[in-house]
Amino acid sequence: MQDSQNTGLEPASRRGFFLGAATAGVAAVAVTALPKVVQTPVAAPSPLPPAPENGGGYSLSEHVKRYYATASA
Repeated sequence: MQDSQNTGLEPASRRGFFLGAATAGVAAVAVTALPKVVQTPVAAPSPLPPAPENGGGYSLSEHVKRYYATASA
C-alpha cells in the first residue's frame, strides 16, 4: 500500500546529481567557447569646461557625480 502523505518529491539520486553536474559542465564550456558579444561604443561625454585661472569654482566632475549618486541612495 502506498503512503497516504506522499508529497510528490522523490529522494535525490546519484543519477540525478551526475546529470545536473554534466549539464552545468556543458553549459560552462558553451559559455566560454562562444564568441564574445561586442557592445556598440557609447558616445564620449562632453569635455568639462576649463578650470578657473585663479583656482576655486565648481566643477561637476566624475567623482562628484559618484558622490551625489551614493549620497542619494
